[in-house]
Amino acid sequence: MLKFPKNSWVVVCDGAKAQILQNVGLALEPRLRLEESLEQPDEKNTELATDRPGRAFQSFGTKRSAMEETDWHEEAEKEFLKQVAAKLETLVRDKEASHIVVVAPPKALGYLRPHFTSEVRAAVQAELAKDIAKLTPPEIEKHLVAWASA
Repeated sequence: MLKFPKNSWVVVCDGAKAQILQNVGLALEPRLRLEESLEQPDEKNTELATDRPGRAFQSFGTKRSAMEETDWHEEAEKEFLKQVAAKLETLVRDKEASHIVVVAPPKALGYLRPHFTSEVRAAVQAELAKDIAKLTPPEIEKHLVAWASA
């Protein structure tokens, strides 16, 4: 059963938004208080790219082929999630957080995990693969209570 003890932390994020929340309520009746919110602009790939994709020439003959274009939007999301992981490290170090629940889409969790320090890994008590970063803290509470009782 998923628990949210008083003063535990819930970090809800995706590739563009993160909410760092603390439970000021009871374990079975969480009341989440927003401590910090992080966002990055959701720019289109064309706004992030500076040039067209390159072309490669074969070592013999005159054939050329296009190189795959970098997905700059995905790269920006990865960079943002690195910042979220750094925030978690700060949370553990400065706020002495020992009980953290991370809620993020599966892809975002996959980007986050390699950037967790051993201290953060020890503090993360649960990971929920859900995309609820755009919800308000009261809506997030409802989802957490439903998952905890399932």
